[in-house]
Amino acid sequence: MRRREFITIAGAAAVWPLPARAQQSMKRIAVLMGTADDTEGKERLAAFQQGLLELNWVEGRNIRTEVRWGAGDAARTRAFATELVGIAPDVILATNTPTARSLKQATQTIPIVFSGLADPITDGIVASLSNPQGNITGFTSFNNLIAGKWLQLLKEVSGIKHVSVIYNPDTAPYTIFLPVMQEVAPQIGISLVHSPVRDKTAIENAIDSAAGTAGAGLMIMPDVFTALHRQTIFERAINRRLPTMCPLRLFTAAGGLMSYGSNVTSLMRQAASYADRILRGEKPRDLPVQEPTKYDLIINLKTAKALGLDVPATLLAQADEVIE
Repeated sequence: MRRREFITIAGAAAVWPLPARAQQSMKRIAVLMGTADDTEGKERLAAFQQGLLELNWVEGRNIRTEVRWGAGDAARTRAFATELVGIAPDVILATNTPTARSLKQATQTIPIVFSGLADPITDGIVASLSNPQGNITGFTSFNNLIAGKWLQLLKEVSGIKHVSVIYNPDTAPYTIFLPVMQEVAPQIGISLVHSPVRDKTAIENAIDSAAGTAGAGLMIMPDVFTALHRQTIFERAINRRLPTMCPLRLFTAAGGLMSYGSNVTSLMRQAASYADRILRGEKPRDLPVQEPTKYDLIINLKTAKALGLDVPATLLAQADEVIE
């Protein structure tokens, strides 16, 4: 079922200066969310809205926002991309690689800002970071070198010797991370097992298979698919006593042992800054794609205790957040 949702920010009119309000006409913003319409998705959307509000874009005053939720469904995402392009908004926000790809295919003229892509160059979204060209630009969530850090952190906490890499080959940006992992893994005494999964049963089988190997752990790739199945992944991983390394906080909050990655809320607020500049007349091709300048280390001590692991004090001291 297609859902239409107009977003209203309560009390926003009170902070909007009257003279400025009179100078601007109503603009239309479309948002294609890659996540489900759940708490996590709504928090990301709220961050984008708040970023717009801070730049004096007030829902119902000078902007109207249309939101669609792709929820990791490829056909649904493509259909919503076409629908949103059809309403001719002034700018569209894409929130992951599948949404950005679908929107790029649907329009070559309407400005698009993305938030949270891993490798927009390889995926053909932009020509380069400094010169994106075309009608799309935005903010990446990772660079490929972080994949080596993921393995090093997992090794430091658990002393694992084997890592199963869990990813959906149809949706995950795994191609930029695997070569780095394959290079780093033997240097630190780890063997890699590729574990492509496309449904819940495949996830369970991959985790059970990893649990049959002594000294095993899991690396969860960043992807809307793994995000949607995070409860299944971490409940089974804890039950099988497998330590997990994750790319984002939402995974650690769901029971992953650790995450090291960009702050998604911050990326969404940054995306609002580019939407603002486009709404005021700038072109996407003139706005360089920006990479994260900081990654957050999150450690879930509750999960560590369930796995019987003692997290080194030196690592805890480096953590940006510890979940207890």
